[in-house]
Amino acid sequence: MARYNRWQNRNLYGAADGLDDAARRADRGAFFGSIHGTLNHILWADFAWMSRLAGWPPPSGPLDTSAEEVAGWDDLKTVRAETDDRIIAWADALTPEGLQGDLTWRSMSVQKTFTTPVWVCITHFFNHQTHHRGQVHAMLTAAGARPHDTDLPLMPGV
Repeated sequence: MARYNRWQNRNLYGAADGLDDAARRADRGAFFGSIHGTLNHILWADFAWMSRLAGWPPPSGPLDTSAEEVAGWDDLKTVRAETDDRIIAWADALTPEGLQGDLTWRSMSVQKTFTTPVWVCITHFFNHQTHHRGQVHAMLTAAGARPHDTDLPLMPGV
């Protein structure tokens, strides 16, 4: 799933590169507004979850600012690519034992502490990315951009 994540991020960011900044930032009615905002939210959430799962620093601000995590498009693309590489390195190092047990974490958005099986948290981590990338794909398509395939069996190397 980490490799799928990188493949699809390259796909969507590549399609978004064909739009101008105004088109990427236009409010398209998605929960995080724009293509740029939704891609930022995905990155923000990746840092939130990796801070819990792997000890990374948490995102720089709260959930309600997640659509503004990285201001510039080129900077967002760079941070996304670096983050994807880090996620792959983390996933490659996971062992079956690392999927066992529970993770206790505090959600700042709902001000509640949760204890959840680690494997459920990891599954959610990747599912969350896929959910919001689907929104970005729809926004890109509506804006006239043409992302490539998204089907897992079509991923190179599978």
